[in-house]
Formats: sequence, structure tokens, C-alpha cells
Amino acid sequence: MKALGHEGSDRKTMLRNHAARDGDEFVVRSNGGDWLIAWHSPSAVPAGTPHGANALCVTADDRVVLISNDGERWGWPGGRPEGDESWEQTLRREILEETCSVVNDARLLGFCRSVCLSGPEKDRVLVRSIWRAEVELLPWKPSFEIAHRRAVPADELLSHLWMEDGFEPIYHRALMEAGLIGF
Repeated sequence: MKALGHEGSDRKTMLRNHAARDGDEFVVRSNGGDWLIAWHSPSAVPAGTPHGANALCVTADDRVVLISNDGERWGWPGGRPEGDESWEQTLRREILEETCSVVNDARLLGFCRSVCLSGPEKDRVLVRSIWRAEVELLPWKPSFEIAHRRAVPADELLSHLWMEDGFEPIYHRALMEAGLIGF
């Protein structure tokens, strides 16, 4: 596996403007530590602790559902497993809780594997499943941690989606695999 650093503005610009390739690792700073992250195909679950599911949720009229706590930064829904939930069970529960949407169909796009190199979670290895979910929006009645929901036209998604700094290649790969952008 090839590791990509995050130092220097040229490297940061390059990382922000490309989709992660299978197994290529790059370092990001998140939650008080440095993490080595990589995209993995859906064919095999990479080693690590299951850390939940995220999804690009698409409605029948080709809109993508985004969520926000502050009404300013809009992201994709997802969360951590409860008990012995499968990847897909976590996905379906989190989408219902965070977006008031029912998942009609889901396709696993891949996995993001993160290895903590420094900080309070040093040596922790987390794996998150990434999905495209076809959803049906229910009336908006937030009852969990998410305060806002919106559905944006798929062709306008990149102008609305907030991406955590350094994770852009993972987002771009997910968007590409979901058929929402091309590279």
C-alpha cells in the first residue's frame, strides 16, 4: 500500500481533488490524533473494529439527503453500531434516526479503514461501511441528535456537502462509486 502524506499545500490540494484508490493510505488529523486512512472495496471487510455505517441517501426524484446540527455544515448521515447489529442493520437504523427516512434499497460501496497513529486513540483500528441508499422521506420529526435535514439535487451536491478536512478522497470515492460524480 502506498501512503500519502498531508504536509504541504500542493499535497493537500491534490488530496482534496481526487478519489481514494483501493488500499492507498493517507494521513489525516482528526479527534486529537493522526490517522492513517484508506478506502477498501466492498469485496472483503478489512481488519479492524466495526465503527458503523455512512450513506449517500438518494430519493426517487434524484435528490441527496443531507443532515446538519448547526444548519451550516451539511453532511451525510451515519453512525455507530448498537449491540451486535450488522453493517446494514446499523445503516437502516441510523438513516431512520438521523433523516426520518426509510431505506428501500442499499448498496455497499466500500469501507474506510482508519488506524490511529497518535493521540488518545493510538493503535485503534476502526472500519466504517459506506453505502448508497435509496430512501423514502418521512415527515421531518427530529427525535435524535440531528436538528436539520435537507434534500438537494444530485447535480448540486458538491456545493452543499461539507467534507471533514483531509477526508475528501474518501468522500470523492464514495460519490464516484454511488454514481453521483465522475472522475
